[in-house]
Amino acid sequence: MALKGINAYKKGNLKQDVASADPHKITLMLMQGALDRMAYGKGCIERKDFEGKSDHLSRVSAILMNLRDTLDLDIGSEVSQNLFNLYDYMIQRVTDANIQNDLNIMDEVINLMLPIKNAWASIPEDAKQEAYEAQRQKRSAVV
Repeated sequence: MALKGINAYKKGNLKQDVASADPHKITLMLMQGALDRMAYGKGCIERKDFEGKSDHLSRVSAILMNLRDTLDLDIGSEVSQNLFNLYDYMIQRVTDANIQNDLNIMDEVINLMLPIKNAWASIPEDAKQEAYEAQRQKRSAVV
Protein backbone atom coordinates (compact mmCIF):
# COMPACT_ATOMS: atom_id res chain seq x y z
CA MET A 1 0.00 0.00 0.00
CA ALA A 2 2.86 2.39 0.80
CA LEU A 3 4.29 1.83 -2.69
CA LYS A 4 1.00 2.95 -4.23
CA GLY A 5 1.17 6.21 -2.25
CA ILE A 6 4.78 6.79 -3.28
CA ASN A 7 3.93 6.21 -6.94
CA ALA A 8 1.01 8.64 -6.75
CA TYR A 9 3.31 11.23 -5.18
CA LYS A 10 5.90 10.69 -7.94
CA LYS A 11 3.22 11.11 -10.63
CA GLY A 12 2.04 14.36 -9.06
CA ASN A 13 5.61 15.61 -8.84
CA LEU A 14 6.28 14.66 -12.46
CA LYS A 15 3.22 16.55 -13.66
CA GLN A 16 4.33 19.60 -11.70
CA ASP A 17 7.90 19.33 -13.08
CA VAL A 18 6.64 19.06 -16.67
CA ALA A 19 4.24 21.98 -16.24
CA SER A 20 7.05 24.27 -15.10
CA ALA A 21 9.82 22.94 -17.37
CA ASP A 22 11.38 24.62 -20.37
CA PRO A 23 11.86 22.62 -23.62
CA HIS A 24 15.46 21.77 -22.68
CA LYS A 25 14.41 20.27 -19.35
CA ILE A 26 11.51 18.36 -20.90
CA THR A 27 13.89 16.79 -23.41
CA LEU A 28 16.27 15.91 -20.58
CA MET A 29 13.39 14.38 -18.62
CA LEU A 30 12.38 12.31 -21.66
CA MET A 31 15.93 11.05 -22.08
CA GLN A 32 16.14 10.12 -18.40
CA GLY A 33 12.73 8.47 -18.63
CA ALA A 34 13.92 6.36 -21.55
CA LEU A 35 17.04 5.32 -19.63
CA ASP A 36 14.97 4.48 -16.54
CA ARG A 37 12.51 2.42 -18.58
CA MET A 38 15.40 0.60 -20.28
CA ALA A 39 16.80 -0.32 -16.87
CA TYR A 40 13.36 -1.53 -15.73
CA GLY A 41 12.99 -3.47 -18.99
CA LYS A 42 16.35 -5.15 -18.42
CA GLY A 43 15.23 -6.18 -14.94
CA CYS A 44 12.03 -7.61 -16.37
CA ILE A 45 14.01 -9.60 -18.95
CA GLU A 46 16.21 -11.00 -16.18
CA ARG A 47 13.15 -11.97 -14.11
CA LYS A 48 11.32 -13.30 -17.17
CA ASP A 49 8.52 -10.80 -16.53
CA PHE A 50 7.57 -10.54 -20.19
CA GLU A 51 4.47 -8.42 -19.63
CA GLY A 52 6.48 -5.85 -17.66
CA LYS A 53 9.26 -5.95 -20.24
CA SER A 54 6.84 -5.25 -23.06
CA ASP A 55 5.28 -2.36 -21.16
CA HIS A 56 8.60 -0.71 -20.32
CA LEU A 57 10.15 -1.22 -23.75
CA SER A 58 7.02 0.05 -25.50
CA ARG A 59 7.33 3.22 -23.44
CA VAL A 60 11.02 3.49 -24.37
CA SER A 61 10.08 3.24 -28.05
CA ALA A 62 7.39 5.91 -27.62
CA ILE A 63 9.86 8.26 -25.92
CA LEU A 64 12.48 7.69 -28.62
CA MET A 65 9.88 8.33 -31.32
CA ASN A 66 8.93 11.57 -29.61
CA LEU A 67 12.57 12.65 -29.37
CA ARG A 68 13.11 11.72 -33.03
CA ASP A 69 9.95 13.36 -34.32
CA THR A 70 10.50 16.66 -32.51
CA LEU A 71 13.87 17.30 -34.13
CA ASP A 72 13.86 20.37 -36.38
CA LEU A 73 15.03 18.88 -39.68
CA ASP A 74 14.03 22.03 -41.59
CA ILE A 75 17.18 23.82 -40.46
CA GLY A 76 19.24 21.43 -42.57
CA SER A 77 21.58 20.61 -39.70
CA GLU A 78 23.77 17.54 -40.03
CA VAL A 79 23.45 17.10 -36.25
CA SER A 80 19.64 16.95 -36.45
CA GLN A 81 19.74 14.43 -39.28
CA ASN A 82 22.32 12.28 -37.46
CA LEU A 83 20.23 12.34 -34.27
CA PHE A 84 17.12 11.43 -36.28
CA ASN A 85 18.96 8.42 -37.74
CA LEU A 86 20.37 7.44 -34.35
CA TYR A 87 16.97 7.62 -32.64
CA ASP A 88 15.52 5.58 -35.50
CA TYR A 89 18.26 2.97 -35.01
CA MET A 90 17.64 2.88 -31.24
CA ILE A 91 13.91 2.33 -31.81
CA GLN A 92 14.71 -0.65 -34.03
CA ARG A 93 17.18 -2.06 -31.51
CA VAL A 94 14.68 -1.71 -28.63
CA THR A 95 12.18 -3.62 -30.77
CA ASP A 96 14.85 -6.28 -31.40
CA ALA A 97 15.60 -6.51 -27.67
CA ASN A 98 11.89 -6.83 -26.92
CA ILE A 99 11.45 -9.67 -29.40
CA GLN A 100 14.71 -11.46 -28.55
CA ASN A 101 14.77 -10.76 -24.77
CA ASP A 102 18.38 -9.67 -25.30
CA LEU A 103 20.14 -7.79 -22.50
CA ASN A 104 23.15 -7.04 -24.73
CA ILE A 105 20.97 -5.09 -27.14
CA MET A 106 19.54 -3.14 -24.21
CA ASP A 107 23.08 -2.31 -23.08
CA GLU A 108 23.88 -1.14 -26.61
CA VAL A 109 20.92 1.25 -26.64
CA ILE A 110 21.71 2.53 -23.14
CA ASN A 111 25.31 3.16 -24.24
CA LEU A 112 24.03 5.12 -27.24
CA MET A 113 21.60 7.21 -25.18
CA LEU A 114 23.86 8.08 -22.25
CA PRO A 115 26.31 10.32 -24.17
CA ILE A 116 23.42 12.16 -25.84
CA LYS A 117 21.76 12.76 -22.47
CA ASN A 118 25.04 13.83 -20.86
CA ALA A 119 25.82 16.22 -23.70
CA TRP A 120 22.29 17.64 -23.51
CA ALA A 121 22.63 18.12 -19.75
CA SER A 122 25.91 20.01 -20.18
CA ILE A 123 24.53 22.67 -22.56
CA PRO A 124 25.34 26.05 -20.98
CA GLU A 125 22.47 28.30 -19.95
CA ASP A 126 23.46 31.09 -22.36
CA ALA A 127 23.37 28.65 -25.31
CA LYS A 128 19.88 27.51 -24.27
CA GLN A 129 18.67 31.11 -24.06
CA GLU A 130 20.17 31.86 -27.48
CA ALA A 131 18.35 28.84 -28.96
CA TYR A 132 15.04 29.89 -27.34
CA GLU A 133 15.42 33.38 -28.79
CA ALA A 134 16.18 32.01 -32.27
CA GLN A 135 13.10 29.77 -32.00
CA ARG A 136 10.91 32.72 -30.95
CA GLN A 137 12.18 34.78 -33.89
CA LYS A 138 11.52 31.90 -36.27
CA ARG A 139 7.93 31.58 -34.97
CA SER A 140 7.23 35.30 -35.22
CA ALA A 141 8.62 35.38 -38.78
CA VAL A 142 6.13 32.64 -39.75
CA VAL A 143 3.16 34.51 -38.23
